[in-house]
Amino acid sequence: MEENNKKKYVKRSQKDYSMSFKLQVVQEVERGELGAKAAQRKYGIQGTHTVVQWLRKFGNFDWENQSPSNMVKSKEQKLFELEQKVLLLEKQKALLEKQLENSDKKAIFFDTMIDMAEKEFKISIRKKCLPEQSTATLKK
Repeated sequence: MEENNKKKYVKRSQKDYSMSFKLQVVQEVERGELGAKAAQRKYGIQGTHTVVQWLRKFGNFDWENQSPSNMVKSKEQKLFELEQKVLLLEKQKALLEKQLENSDKKAIFFDTMIDMAEKEFKISIRKKCLPEQSTATLKK
């Protein structure tokens, strides 16, 4: 009985967490709603320094100078930050394009498999029905 109540350990990696989830956790910690350890416990994040890494990557705190980043910055600093954001967005775009290409290949593969199954078993798997007309057009 007690073994069923315990949570099973599942090893997770950084890739298991979505970007929106990471940003949500960072915002909660920065607003002071949770500490890093409390966020780790609340959301079941396994790595002891994972939340801190997210804060360093996505947070508004300047870890090198130990100051909040909403202080006045020089034009060079702003330009550098924007360049870093552009690089991050380009990486994300490339990743999404690769995922899109893979999903297109999967769709083609599944269509081919359905076509082969329809030919081999001589049955119609796909629905081939016309969309129903609305009642407004039938009255006219």
